[in-house]
Amino acid sequence: MWSRARALAERTPATRNRYVDFLRAASITVVVLGHWLVAAPHVPEGSALVLGDMLSESPWTQWLTWALQVMPIFFIVGGFANGLSWAAAKRDDKSYSEWIGARLRRLVGPLVPLILIWSVLAVVGRAAGVAPEAVRIGSQAALIPTWFLAVYIMVAIAVPVTHWLFQRMGSLSFGLFAAGAVMMDVGAFRLGLSGLRWANYAFIWLGVHQLGYLWQAGRSGGAKNAGWWLAAGLGALVALVGVAGYPVSMITVPGEAVSNSRPPTLAMFALGISQFGLVSSLEAPFRRWLNRPAPWTATVLVNGTIMTIYLWHLTAMVVVIGVAHVLGDVGLRLTPGTASWWMARPIWLLVYGLVLAMVVPLMGRFEQTARKGTSASVPAWRAVGGALGVCIGVALLALGGIGSTGPLGVQLVPVTAVLGGAGLILARAP
Repeated sequence: MWSRARALAERTPATRNRYVDFLRAASITVVVLGHWLVAAPHVPEGSALVLGDMLSESPWTQWLTWALQVMPIFFIVGGFANGLSWAAAKRDDKSYSEWIGARLRRLVGPLVPLILIWSVLAVVGRAAGVAPEAVRIGSQAALIPTWFLAVYIMVAIAVPVTHWLFQRMGSLSFGLFAAGAVMMDVGAFRLGLSGLRWANYAFIWLGVHQLGYLWQAGRSGGAKNAGWWLAAGLGALVALVGVAGYPVSMITVPGEAVSNSRPPTLAMFALGISQFGLVSSLEAPFRRWLNRPAPWTATVLVNGTIMTIYLWHLTAMVVVIGVAHVLGDVGLRLTPGTASWWMARPIWLLVYGLVLAMVVPLMGRFEQTARKGTSASVPAWRAVGGALGVCIGVALLALGGIGSTGPLGVQLVPVTAVLGGAGLILARAP
């Protein structure tokens, strides 16, 4: 795999912004390690296995999420890439259906085997007498990453509109989404209209995505203005948490009444702005560093199976925990947050990584196949309709898992929505 990545790296055009690719790979790597670190599986004395959460077990760890929650960077990078590719598509007279079809195939192709395998596991578990609740909890833990896919797909669908706004309004288009996000949070938290919060899935993530357009077009001010972006975002974040009472954690904490990520709040928006300033300030030295063969080859390697790594990393974790439980709760008797528990974390991370390293070559082929088929165009109605089905399905699975008390043991509605939507996207047009 390294040799293939090295060969691809050597053919990289000189005009390519390697830093963008590096940020994509680095942000997903941080997400994977963050999820593995946050998980606190343990078996209390005289009790059953608990899939605990360090953010609840040790509240001080919630401050670490200011560094570990890097999804805003992925949306910023997405804005950069989408702006560049959409502009190129228009220049080459490509239709929206051609462009969005290629984008969606790359996102949805690696998802299908994950849903199929978990569906089969649920059916087999039901037949074998495994408690539906156990299947639900395990699958929900494994499928949590799909929430991001649902949001990012909808952001990609809206690119023609958001890019048009950027071309007409420039940085004011970012301000438009920021104003909408402020109004939604004010309405939700000050006026008691809590349902408005869900609209911030659009306002906040589209607003962060808009920052990528600014960066790609060279209109963010570059390194000289990076400090202002960083200070503004960090200052707003501190004020929102310290004065306005927003939660500290940038990741959902089980049991808390309000989450900064589900749905996103102004605190998440502020974090995204500060991260935009940070990555802008580091661009020049990192681009020089990425001209070296080793770091650029590593970046190419990770990006080659980036969706596979992201979608399967929690399944790998669930498998390791399940095997440890079956083998007599090996390593699961340690109390989360104690010194011995922290000392054991590197071993757990290593085992998670080894299992994921075995999964990626097997499942990565689906991602490669999806990329090779990106030239196959489907009608826009099929692409958008399929995307809506996938988004609804994965959102339900991320919230409730795949296990069911029904005769098959599978949540048929969300699974059918995902697979049906994927079929509309992936099936070649006549």
